[in-house]
Amino acid sequence: MLWHRIISAFIGIPLFLAAVWYGGLPLLVLTAALMLLGIWEISRIFARIDLKVPCLLAMSSCLFLLVLAYHYQEGYSGVAVVAIIIAVFLAMVMQYPRFTPIDAAVTLLSIFYVGLIIYLFLISTYDNGFIWLLILLVCTWASDTFAYLIGRKWGKHPLAPALSPGKTLEGSVGGILGGIITAFAVTVFTRDLPFLPVLLIGFIIGITAQAGDLVESAIKRQAGIKDSGNLIPGHGGILDRFDSMLFTAPFVFYYVGKVILN
Repeated sequence: MLWHRIISAFIGIPLFLAAVWYGGLPLLVLTAALMLLGIWEISRIFARIDLKVPCLLAMSSCLFLLVLAYHYQEGYSGVAVVAIIIAVFLAMVMQYPRFTPIDAAVTLLSIFYVGLIIYLFLISTYDNGFIWLLILLVCTWASDTFAYLIGRKWGKHPLAPALSPGKTLEGSVGGILGGIITAFAVTVFTRDLPFLPVLLIGFIIGITAQAGDLVESAIKRQAGIKDSGNLIPGHGGILDRFDSMLFTAPFVFYYVGKVILN
């Protein structure tokens, strides 16, 4: 298992960082691939509890979100949200009772949850987009790592036992510290970044990363599974690897755009 994790990381991380470095089309294609794989995984998760998420409809909706994000360089546009809601409800009307209102609600949840991956690409459209993406990645990874290590070593008080029995308050504090410490390290090596705003990014990433992790834990707990998939040997599925980033990426996009660059 350990060797599977090491080999997967050795291959996957350089490919991912290369797409982040080049930005543009490579990152756009990577984002699209992550969205499609994420929809495939979440549809299989909900299928375990007899809820239908039509893959073709959900995947095309996610790609629609990405196309409009690429065109307008903004998050969920009103046009996209309204069009997707109408499309899903029309599918419900045409396919009822095979596709029920509950299925439609879960489909919308899946689309707008997995669709948050678009913010990975959107961050790259900023000036110095690579730097902001790098801050997002290293702070999110550090938060996850610190939370795990500190929770394993000193964790005693459960954080959310009904969702994830292994997570502790001590680990949560460790995750926040990991985000802050990593953000501080970034400012040391990149001196032209604003010090306090970047530290605040690290602090809030430490919180939002754990929120993203717990949200995915709730979905998996409802379906009675441990991993969202087995696409990445030793690591689980795409959603298992990007659950934290689904919440940290939107925050970084809006905070950088509305507060720092504005």
